Amino acid sequence: MSDVEPTSTQLKSQYAAKVTEDLEVNAKEQERIGAEVAALQAQLAALQNDQALLADLQRALGGQSPAAADPEPGKSAPAAPALPRQTSAKTRTAKPRKATSAKTAKSAAPAAKSSAKTSAPAPAPTPAAAAKQPTLVELIRDHLGRQTEPRSAAEITAALSEAHPERDIKPKVVRVTIEGLVAKGHAQRAKQGSSVFYTVSAPTLAETPAEAEHEEPVTV
Repeated sequence: MSDVEPTSTQLKSQYAAKVTEDLEVNAKEQERIGAEVAALQAQLAALQNDQALLADLQRALGGQSPAAADPEPGKSAPAAPALPRQTSAKTRTAKPRKATSAKTAKSAAPAAKSSAKTSAPAPAPTPAAAAKQPTLVELIRDHLGRQTEPRSAAEITAALSEAHPERDIKPKVVRVTIEGLVAKGHAQRAKQGSSVFYTVSAPTLAETPAEAEHEEPVTV
C-alpha cells in the first residue's frame, strides 16, 4: 500500500500539469481565432461600405447619360412636316429634300456640340474620389513606416486619433488590424515583458503603389 500511494499521487500531478497546459493552449488559440474573426468582420464592413458607394456612383452616372442624349434627337424631329409636299410633283420634292437634309445637317452640328458640352462634365466624379478616405491599414502602415522605433498598439492608436480626429479609431480594431499585417508579413511583432511592440517589415517599405491598391481595406 505504501508504494501504490506515491505512484497515484505522481500520476495525478502529471495529469493536472497536462490539463493546465492544454487549457493555456486552448485559451491562446481562442484568442488568435477571435482576432482573425474580428479582422475579417472589419474587412467585410469596409467592402460593404465600398459597394454602397460604388452603387451610388453607378446610379448617378447611369442617370446622366440618357438625360443628355434624349433632348438631342427631338430637335431633328420637326423636319417631318416637309413630307406632305411630295404629293405636288416629283421635280418639287427633290429640292425640299436637299433643303431639309441641309437643315438637318446644320441642326445636327450644334446638337453634336451641345451633346459634347453636356456629356463632358459626366466623367468627373471628383467629389466622390476626394471624399474617399485612406483605410486604417494604409494609415497604420504609413505611421509605422515613418517610425524609427517599435510602437505599441496604444501608441499607434493615440497617434492616429490625434492626426485624424474626425475618425473613430478604436484600440481593439487597431490591434486586430496590426495582427492582420503581421500575419501577412507586412509588419513584425516584438514582445518586451508583458508589452507587445510593432514595426513595419522591409518588404512593406519596398512595396509598389500597384500592390498597395490591391491591399484589402479595413476601415472603422
